Amino acid sequence: MNLYLSKPSSQKKSVIVDDMILTKDMPTSAGSKMLEGFMSLFDAEVVNKLNDAGIPVTAKAHSGEFAIDLVGETSYYGAITDNGVLKNASAESIKSGEAIAAVNLDVNGSVRRSAAQAGLVSIKPTYGTVSRYGTIPVVCSGETVSVMAENVTDCKKILDSIVGHDDKDGTSLPEEKCALVKSAAANVKKIAILKSMKDGINEDVLKKIEKFVSVLSANNVEVCEIDDDIICKSRPAWNILMSAELCNNVSRYDGVKYGYRAQNFTNLDELYTNSRTEAFGELLKTAIIFGSETLSTDNYMKVYDKALRTRRVIVESFNKIFEEYDVVLMPASSSLEYKEECVKENKYISYEENFYTAPASITGLPALVCGGVQFVGKAFSENTLFEIAKMYEKEDK
Repeated sequence: MNLYLSKPSSQKKSVIVDDMILTKDMPTSAGSKMLEGFMSLFDAEVVNKLNDAGIPVTAKAHSGEFAIDLVGETSYYGAITDNGVLKNASAESIKSGEAIAAVNLDVNGSVRRSAAQAGLVSIKPTYGTVSRYGTIPVVCSGETVSVMAENVTDCKKILDSIVGHDDKDGTSLPEEKCALVKSAAANVKKIAILKSMKDGINEDVLKKIEKFVSVLSANNVEVCEIDDDIICKSRPAWNILMSAELCNNVSRYDGVKYGYRAQNFTNLDELYTNSRTEAFGELLKTAIIFGSETLSTDNYMKVYDKALRTRRVIVESFNKIFEEYDVVLMPASSSLEYKEECVKENKYISYEENFYTAPASITGLPALVCGGVQFVGKAFSENTLFEIAKMYEKEDK
């Protein structure tokens, strides 16, 4: 399996970043023909922070085109498979021992799905606590730099090294808020499971949830099943916002300043059209068309603006749950593996599978994956989420 744009060195304890994060000494293509061979003039802020912490980035892993797919299968460089099962490059590099951790851009949940299916630990921190400066912009209001690792210790170590305010990122929170990611007290007493989130999962995922519930109960954590129809509306609202923001963000790739340029054109409009048609993949083109329609004069208020208002209602719904519960447990995906046939039969399956990842994406809340399941906590509750993962690691040894 070809996992990398740039192969890791033999250096032990290496960390990799994915193809959505700029590096000046390794190419960054966002998994797209549009940026094939692109070399950045500077490193992303997270890369600088890793270097400052003495954790050098040694390689670049493939990602799906602009990270909106299932687990990376839409990469221009080809899907990564094992006996017909789709695999994620970052997750496979950790499982193989070539890297202790990966820093990724979580756009549409592919990082969390991959971690759940590979049995790894992944943390998507509170929105605004890790700088996005130097990442490929796709959905600026929800995408978050995240960390994937084999265990809690490595995951937390890497996260702590990249957390912090950055003046170069307009969405970066003040330093005192960012510091809470590392210093806030852990509080795990009561956890809610959303029943409606369990309806579409298969038996393997259900067993993972049941196993984790038994671990929590053994550690005197109360687990209750609740239902919340509002949070289940995250998927359509997120898909609208994601496509709209993506449409705007990829408009810069027009074949003029940088990136792929079509060879055959007779005027400027043809240059734009041909370059984008030839360089973008089918899923991305569909998202662009959907986003453009969403932002049209006819649909802006009744579709896009409604999705924005739905986001606020979802946040309020989570806040109400957190008045009684510390964390919400939900699946990260409907299955513990995706066959190549899944994508061939349904090209837009990633827009359906984000039913499980959209709640944390649209609200900016932290989400941790461990033991094949996902936990969403209140803002700045990363230490609480890590404490839950430690319980599982202790019992799973």
